[in-house]
Amino acid sequence: MRLSTLIPSFAKATTEFAFWTQVEVHRTTTGRLTEAAGATAVALQTAEAEAILRTHPHPPHTSTRLVLSVDGAMVPLVHGQWAEARTLAVGEPRVTSGAEGQAQVQTSALSYFSRLTDSSSFAELATVEIQRRGIETAAQVGAVVDGAEWCQTFLDLHAPQAQRILDFAHAAGYVDAIGQTVGVDGPLRDAAGRRQLLHDLKHAGPKGVLTELREVVAAAHAPEETASQLAYLEKRKEQMDYPTFQAAGWPIGSGSVESANKLVVQERMKGPGMHWAEANVNPMLALRNAICNDRWDEVWIQIEAEQRRAECVRRRERQRQRRRGAHQDGAEPALAAAGGGAALGQQDRGGCLGAEAPPKRPPAEQRRPAADHPWHKAWSIRRQREIASRT
Repeated sequence: MRLSTLIPSFAKATTEFAFWTQVEVHRTTTGRLTEAAGATAVALQTAEAEAILRTHPHPPHTSTRLVLSVDGAMVPLVHGQWAEARTLAVGEPRVTSGAEGQAQVQTSALSYFSRLTDSSSFAELATVEIQRRGIETAAQVGAVVDGAEWCQTFLDLHAPQAQRILDFAHAAGYVDAIGQTVGVDGPLRDAAGRRQLLHDLKHAGPKGVLTELREVVAAAHAPEETASQLAYLEKRKEQMDYPTFQAAGWPIGSGSVESANKLVVQERMKGPGMHWAEANVNPMLALRNAICNDRWDEVWIQIEAEQRRAECVRRRERQRQRRRGAHQDGAEPALAAAGGGAALGQQDRGGCLGAEAPPKRPPAEQRRPAADHPWHKAWSIRRQREIASRT
């Protein structure tokens, strides 16, 4: 299962497994077992998220400063369909020196949570990773996201105290689009003017940039689409104070979650010719999270324990059905009359749930071999002659 989670092909993972172990397994078996293990992980994490939302346990204190980002990546499904897998990335921001001695912010100790679902369900399920990383107890929390409404709703639920930062590349795209708008005298800003706007936005803040854009848009009688783009930026003015964010040691780009889209989702699920059944996407995402979070051993122990427990439950149910069928056929009336139900209850409390009780041994006198049993017969020619000479 680990190989087929790491290698972007069940067939290639099966080949590698056979090479190292000399054990041949069909690729469909590999896929079935891997997806079953992933489905178990999904069920366990879903139950854990529901328990957290129901009981509200106190989260651990894991770090003083944390930064989170959320984003989506498209996954190819069967029949030519596409669906968005959402990912949460949580890490610790650290200020380091760049190649030219300039301060730059890097995010380390990254962990991820991914699911193919709607934004509301994703926000609830991601509670597992939010709780584990201690977002609630961190002294400072930053959130770098694009302008999608579901991202803001996610932050409202899990990190209302976070310093919200609009991804710089996302904001720059809007500024550049407005500058390229064609007015009466051509584009509102040429290439050099657009570069200057972006430089000012990053190093001086949004106030001057928005003022300039507002004036040129009004003077050029720009189309309604350009006015909407400007309104989009003005609504998020507080989230574009990039000089202040950088001085405080926060990243201004959502590169951590964009890298997660490639590392967690696309690297395994967007290979050439791949098309996934929707039911199999989340199981694989759960296993990819375990691998990329360096928590495979921990998650695998939980998967194995749950699968063993489920197998014991299935075995007990099969035994009950066999007993019920035998009783209906009249094969075990004495067992039912002698309290077979109580005996079954005792079996359920010991060993693997529902393990069969050992049959009762007959009394000692009934266990002795009969007189004509082969054990009483001579075992050699010499012994046969001795017995014959006595008779």
